[in-house]
Amino acid sequence: MKGKVFILEDDAGIGGLVKVALEMNGLECKTFPTVKEFKNALSSEQPDVALLDIMLPDGSGLDALGFVKEKYPDVSCIMLSALSKEEDKVNGLNSGADDYIAKPFSVLELTARVNARLRNRKKSARLKVADVTLNTETFVCTVKGKEVSLNRKEYELLRCLMMNAGKVLPREKLLSEVWGYDGGETRTLDNHVARLRKLGIKIETVFGIGYKI
Repeated sequence: MKGKVFILEDDAGIGGLVKVALEMNGLECKTFPTVKEFKNALSSEQPDVALLDIMLPDGSGLDALGFVKEKYPDVSCIMLSALSKEEDKVNGLNSGADDYIAKPFSVLELTARVNARLRNRKKSARLKVADVTLNTETFVCTVKGKEVSLNRKEYELLRCLMMNAGKVLPREKLLSEVWGYDGGETRTLDNHVARLRKLGIKIETVFGIGYKI
């Protein structure tokens, strides 16, 4: 089962062991020893699953968890911590974690739980907002039950808006997420929004800020 995993772990031995074990199972992995490096990496790419230690040199994995769930809610998060008391597990799960594994752990169990999260993500590949659906596995979009054709950037723009449904996304963020621009001309974005609207997709303009769906 293919997938991308980010590992936030300051213990190089544990991080390396987890990385090797998951890569042997066909997963792409990256390790980060600090919360800062982990957050910086998320700005350019997002994993399918994030494994988060709690006690880190520059902060708490629970803070990293909150950041991920606010900014990238589609990323599945598994806490991987030496804090093994029942109240620690309950706190992690109540804070938004999708799973909690206490150290020391079985590599086989960890791999199985990561694969379980990947299977759940695959089942949840269908985004739906009002009468618009978007399948992120097949790239099929329907509006009021009728399939519509999207080019690559239209798909990426719609996916970004639907994954943040109800939120106002600034033009700068959309340009960065979809086109990789750092500010600058927004006419390209506006033209793509106009084309999506012609397909019957209701996208609201928030003047002076950006768009939301």
